[in-house]
Amino acid sequence: MTTEETFSDDNISRRLIGVTSLAAGYCSACEDAREMDKESFVDRMLDLLPRIYWEFFDITADDVVALEEFDYFSSYVDEDYYESIRRHIEALLGPDDVFLETFEEDMKYSDTPIGASIAESLADIFQPLFNFISIVKDTDGEKITEAYLQCKEDFEAYWSQALCNVLRALNNIKYSNNSSY
Repeated sequence: MTTEETFSDDNISRRLIGVTSLAAGYCSACEDAREMDKESFVDRMLDLLPRIYWEFFDITADDVVALEEFDYFSSYVDEDYYESIRRHIEALLGPDDVFLETFEEDMKYSDTPIGASIAESLADIFQPLFNFISIVKDTDGEKITEAYLQCKEDFEAYWSQALCNVLRALNNIKYSNNSSY
């Protein structure tokens, strides 16, 4: 496959649809956390998160149809919904929810470890992905490019690091002998 074929409009459209599907699967898993067992949830996250990272890393703004300007959309996730997602994941993970955060800016100046929450990190990723799929759904797919670009901007600004950090913590739950898995 040539570079032109790899980044053709049709291929990018298919990839954006695929990203939307991955985001929907992630959001669904987060929403269903209270009905899942820990092992299934961790396995689902370990399946989805690397693929989501790759798609938001690999599809650049230059790959999608260039827009001079696009409207920013308001959030579909209010504080209560965010907290509901976070609390359900926290309850599911129990004592495994806390992990040591090594990329926290304050860590440079601290003599004590800084704990982070898997549930909070996953909720932080949930919010832009839920907004993305909601925009696509509400516009019958017509604003998929704009929704992707907004989510991509958020990915680069903050949730890519959260994804990498939480992936490490989830991997530890999966393969650690100290986990209550």
